[in-house]
Amino acid sequence: MTSDTVADMGWSLSLFAPPHQELLDALFLAVGRALHLANAYEDKCQFVLRIGNMATASQADPVLTLDELIAATPADKMLGGTLHSLANHPMGVTMDMNTLHKAREARNFIAHEGASIGYIWSARLETILQHAVKLRTAVADLAAGDNLISQWVHGLEEPHASLPTDWIAVYPDLVDRWVFTDLLALLPELAQEQTDSPDTPAD
Repeated sequence: MTSDTVADMGWSLSLFAPPHQELLDALFLAVGRALHLANAYEDKCQFVLRIGNMATASQADPVLTLDELIAATPADKMLGGTLHSLANHPMGVTMDMNTLHKAREARNFIAHEGASIGYIWSARLETILQHAVKLRTAVADLAAGDNLISQWVHGLEEPHASLPTDWIAVYPDLVDRWVFTDLLALLPELAQEQTDSPDTPAD
């Protein structure tokens, strides 16, 4: 067996240089940034539920100490369980749970499929671009949910401060720009390359 047959085996890396290396690097950078936001979204949902549970326990028994309140608070759950508990908590009545659940689905896509483009040494341009579109849609849904739950975090941490409405209005666009700036910078040229490619599927 020679080294040039490695690409035919099951390894994720190969001695062959991946095609579209610059595009792949930008895509993986976008996935990493999206994953950071996904992890932060889950942490914030857990935080809001934790504080809500502590408030409920305090109302039920006002003489509890802080340590007792913490001990009385249920352990953190996975994101799906957290949102289910939030929906059943008095706070959840005023929350847009549909937006939060769409963000959960986006978080799951980013965490489990964000970088799933097959073997990088044989990745086709069309496959990379199609996956980038799916990733961008997921990030948009995640940003909407993150924007919503972040307002609750702000309210809990800064109860006497007004919500930063200007920041809230631009936050989804800022997320898109932060995650995809490097990738989008390559797309015009690559889109033309895809159009000119002889193996580009016809409409």
